[in-house]
Amino acid sequence: MSSKIQVKAGNLKIGGGAPVSVQSMLNVPSTDIEGSVRQAVALEEAGCQVIRAAIPDMDAVRLIPALKEAVKAPIVADIHFNYKLALEACAAGVDKIRINPGNIGSDDRVKAVADACRQRGIPIRIGVNSGSLEKEILAKYGHPTPQALCDSALYHASLLEKFDFNDIVLSMKSSTVSTMIQAYELAAEQCGYPLHLGVTEAGTERMGIIKSAAGLGALLTRGIGDTIRVSLTADPVREVYAAFDILKALDLREEGVQFVSCPTCGRTRIDLVKIANEVEERLRGCKKNIKVAVMGCVVNGPGEAKEADIGIAGGEGCGLVFKKGEMLYKVDEDKLVDALMEEIEKM
Repeated sequence: MSSKIQVKAGNLKIGGGAPVSVQSMLNVPSTDIEGSVRQAVALEEAGCQVIRAAIPDMDAVRLIPALKEAVKAPIVADIHFNYKLALEACAAGVDKIRINPGNIGSDDRVKAVADACRQRGIPIRIGVNSGSLEKEILAKYGHPTPQALCDSALYHASLLEKFDFNDIVLSMKSSTVSTMIQAYELAAEQCGYPLHLGVTEAGTERMGIIKSAAGLGALLTRGIGDTIRVSLTADPVREVYAAFDILKALDLREEGVQFVSCPTCGRTRIDLVKIANEVEERLRGCKKNIKVAVMGCVVNGPGEAKEADIGIAGGEGCGLVFKKGEMLYKVDEDKLVDALMEEIEKM
């Protein structure tokens, strides 16, 4: 149920059958151009496909050309209330605008933004959340219900549609997972615009990933959603890693390593937790389409992980390296990770 409408942010296609893309947002102060550029480069190196930057004032518009020069990923200007900032961001070469048309004033202002974006092929993301609902919508529903979020997003879209602007992406984020899921379900039924999925204010890394996986997974498994952001109170690079891990878990992204490891039990005689964490981290940038297993013992390890392309299974202070369930050789515990990485390099 990918969106019927497709938009392009720079060279990246969103919706209309395009692969689900991964976004993140800079959290360096907008006044720190050098720091923002550094973070954008780190995000792109981690695989981030769309990078959003807050543009709170005219000085921050200087960020856009600096970011465009440093990275290839499309740059999104995150703008609230001030339509002139949107016009300046367009002129500065931004690839996408995040703004809610209902918050920028009269029709002539909305038209000015729509015209500027149309002329340059810049899509607009409308982003509503529980705290941004209009008074009339809140009065109608009493609190931020899924239908209230959906109605708000479609209302903002209608303001652009009045001026024949349809390069629109919608998001209806909530910090309550069930509300977020239902809001996107309603939007998918009622419009054909690409949907930007996310659980807003999801929390610190642990809880934020859990809530994001629950919300995004529930929708993506049913074909709802075209681009995603995992929102974490953490380094945004961790958001990108988490987003790709969610896509891999749902078989929506094949590039890169699929990593499996067992939870250990009383048969385990090696420090599997340490080994598994080290292997996972060392494979973080690996682009090979392989499944790697780190298992605690030889009793079940190779058998349970026989679908893995390569793996290790623990012994008494040592471990076995195996391929497709077949044993290759035994190696001491302290050399186990290096042996595994050497075999992966050969593949």
